[in-house]
Amino acid sequence: MKFVCNQSDISTNLSLVSRAVPSRPTHPILANVLLIADAQTGQVSLTAFDLSLGIRTSFLAVVETGGEITLPAKLLNDIISRMPQGELAIDNEGETPLGATITSTSGQYQVRGMGVEEFPELPIIENSEAFHLPIEAIIEGLRGSLFATSADETKQILSGLHLTIEQETLEFAATDGHRLAVVQTINENAPIEADAAQLEVTVPAKALRELERMLGMLNEGAMLSLHCDRGQVVFEWENQRLTSRTLEGQYPAYRQLIPRQFEIQVTLERKYLLSAIERIAVLADQKNNIVKFTLDSSKQELALSVDAQDVGSGREAMPAQISGDSIDIAFNIKYLVDGLKALPSSEIQMQINTPTSPVILTPLGGLKMTYLIMPVQIRS
Repeated sequence: MKFVCNQSDISTNLSLVSRAVPSRPTHPILANVLLIADAQTGQVSLTAFDLSLGIRTSFLAVVETGGEITLPAKLLNDIISRMPQGELAIDNEGETPLGATITSTSGQYQVRGMGVEEFPELPIIENSEAFHLPIEAIIEGLRGSLFATSADETKQILSGLHLTIEQETLEFAATDGHRLAVVQTINENAPIEADAAQLEVTVPAKALRELERMLGMLNEGAMLSLHCDRGQVVFEWENQRLTSRTLEGQYPAYRQLIPRQFEIQVTLERKYLLSAIERIAVLADQKNNIVKFTLDSSKQELALSVDAQDVGSGREAMPAQISGDSIDIAFNIKYLVDGLKALPSSEIQMQINTPTSPVILTPLGGLKMTYLIMPVQIRS
């Protein structure tokens, strides 16, 4: 194998696939990246796979001799990322077939590899229907929901995001048991004859964070194809591919958690509220991260307060459009901040029934997003 390519091309693609390399591999080969050079197409593909998440990317190069090899991903990335911009060559046509020589304008490095026969193959889904989805809709959905997945690996199903593909919409849902984020985006490419619910699948948040990062580098208007079968999901677009196992088990019936009617509705400036919460969070950090909201319908005012015993207290007030009775209600500040950052509009609506029942935050205009947060009981 021997090819010549641009340093920035291989460095960018190495950075992408390296995110599927496990920090503590269960087998030495999993710490490697698979390089395949194809002389006919003039493409080099890079693959990394931790047996759950797999990423493959490819780029154009001048391939003098085709071939394949696996090399240590971290070492290869560290060497190439530090090389000067311009052309570099990689070949393994020397005396050590399991090693490669990397040559740039500044110098030459030899790196030892391992046999390709040990490298696990990425899952292939052959007989499933492909769903062609707009990338912008995927990114919008992931941005508005991924943050609400659980970081607790013991709650395995909650550590994933539940994706539902329907005839005209894509629905993304994530919950950690304390809050719920649901986003609906438009599936502009849906076939007219499609059934109402075409696919429901729960995918690990880790894989979808990588998907979001990779899709964010693409131009507007691009599409991806999704295949799902036998515990695996595959996303493919342009010269890239991401595979992931799916999570088994019944995802919570989250739609039943969202109240249909509300006694109190509040309209607020999102950035103004977020700034006030971030300021008062300095004191809330000293007392369980709890902030109290006092909604005064006669004054049309929202007051935020924190009383951190032995440390101090703080209060912020702002105008609000309040319909319904006055109420005191408290929240975990982290959950509030996460939701407010994800809501994409300048104005938001807060819908409340009682100080202990679920509260809904929604953007006014734009993306169809619902953020449910459970209040914290106020102890007198």
